[in-house]
Amino acid sequence: MAIDMNDIRQKFQEKQYKLTPQRQIILQSFIEHQDEHLSAEDVHVIVRQHSSEIGLATVYRTLELFSELEVLQKMDFGDGRSRYEINEKSTPHHHHHLICLACGKVKEFEDDLLETLETTIARKSNFMIVDHQVKFYGYCQECKISREE
Repeated sequence: MAIDMNDIRQKFQEKQYKLTPQRQIILQSFIEHQDEHLSAEDVHVIVRQHSSEIGLATVYRTLELFSELEVLQKMDFGDGRSRYEINEKSTPHHHHHLICLACGKVKEFEDDLLETLETTIARKSNFMIVDHQVKFYGYCQECKISREE
């Protein structure tokens, strides 16, 4: 997924925020790690390689701002840390997640098998559904094998 920097700049201007060099470096960490679900601590480790003066508090504040501006999507996988990923506007629903209870690995899957169910629920409850999230908890292939031994 390509990030539209013009769109991001426009969002910042509309809210009268500045896209500072530190914020750009933090955003770049998501561009370079698109397949990962990064916590603030993960991002801090990544950005320290590029700019050692960026503190963890700056990372936290920036991630909250990016989430508020819908540049990033904030997620909770039940491990006590918020995770973030690039907000994909190109799909009507977000992908779903498989979360390993042993190693914490998060794997995405794209199949949206809930379309029919969502339509039925919306119709029966007279409720306009705009999104949903599905999280499956279990054991990844590697952890499943080690548990069977």
